[in-house]
Amino acid sequence: MWENAGLPSFLEALAGWIGDADGWYTNSGLEMPSGGDWKFFARALQAATVYE
Repeated sequence: MWENAGLPSFLEALAGWIGDADGWYTNSGLEMPSGGDWKFFARALQAATVYE
């Protein structure tokens, strides 16, 4: 189920997750890609469905 079903809340969550992504990568034991990549983008889109 999507917590952020409307476009405005989804985009706000997407921006929020991208801003906090370094913490997610650190907590996951992964290195954050310096220039972003498709996997980063996919993770961000998926996270924005539920990120508050």
